[in-house]
Amino acid sequence: MPQAFWIAHVEVTDATAYGLYAKGATEAIAAHGGRFVARGGRYVQLEGKDRARNVVAIFPSLEKAVACYHSAAYQAALSHAKGAATRDLVVVEAVEDF
Repeated sequence: MPQAFWIAHVEVTDATAYGLYAKGATEAIAAHGGRFVARGGRYVQLEGKDRARNVVAIFPSLEKAVACYHSAAYQAALSHAKGAATRDLVVVEAVEDF
């Protein structure tokens, strides 16, 4: 089963509330076998909508990444991000394992 990337592009509007989201999300992602490979570091926007925070996590599979999103722990964390950020999130299956 191929690994999968969870890719988020975020514009934070309330840093305090988003910090609560980030703490809970980190725990939920780890509980589903995910780990961060990029998290808010330097970037160059070449096309599309620019959002200052970019996050990439890798999961053992697309199914694990989607299960994480729908988990009670992640949804509880996500409640802090609503109204505290504008986000786009996609899960993409990898073509090879990393």
